[in-house]
Amino acid sequence: MTQTKSLRLTVAEKSQFLSRCYGWMAFALFLSAVVAYFTAANLFTQTLDGHMQLSYLGKMLFAGRGMGFMLLCFLEIAVVIFLTAKIRTMSVFTARFSFILYSVINGISLSSIFAVYQIASIANAFFATSATFVVMCIYGSKTKSDLTKLGRYCVMGLLGILLATLLHFILGFFTGAPLAMLDLLVSIATVLVFTGLTAYDSQKILKTAENSKNTDDYKKVAILGALELYLDFINILLALLKLFGKRKD
Repeated sequence: MTQTKSLRLTVAEKSQFLSRCYGWMAFALFLSAVVAYFTAANLFTQTLDGHMQLSYLGKMLFAGRGMGFMLLCFLEIAVVIFLTAKIRTMSVFTARFSFILYSVINGISLSSIFAVYQIASIANAFFATSATFVVMCIYGSKTKSDLTKLGRYCVMGLLGILLATLLHFILGFFTGAPLAMLDLLVSIATVLVFTGLTAYDSQKILKTAENSKNTDDYKKVAILGALELYLDFINILLALLKLFGKRKD
């Protein structure tokens, strides 16, 4: 009787952990989308003669070679590093607040896609990303194969993407020259790498859930798992937009 009760408790705790991971990830995506949409709606203002120009918010983000936008990107990285490095010592409240803060900051930076791409293209990329994400989550959760090796390869690929992106940024910043081929290759690699990472992260989260308890430590680990899934989704979405998105006239 005691063993059956313990088994039920374990199953309940596993389900609770998974619900926290995917629930926080879904909430963060929704929050980022709302922030991105309303930020984009306030990036431009109409002049008296009917022309559109950057608003005060738009100038803060994109004027001067987009220094405000780059500052946001660095702030995002800082929050992610803080969250992952201090997850064991911070409180559950701090972990959740940091994740929400990151979602808001990322939402502001994602506002640029609403200003650049047509709504239909964003919707198509979102549905394509959602389908890819769900399929890879199911695969990662159901496959009997150990995806640890795949995860290692994807991390190595991610490092290559980061180096290529840094090179793209440096060359673009100092030369102003378009680097279409490099941009195309980086986008294709990003889709492949983060698709693989989605499966790997899903399996890793499931393994963690097998031993999860309803404690503060596991509540914080659930936030970290949600962050990983969130990053997988967002990066696939942005890469698909770069590859197939139709820009506004």
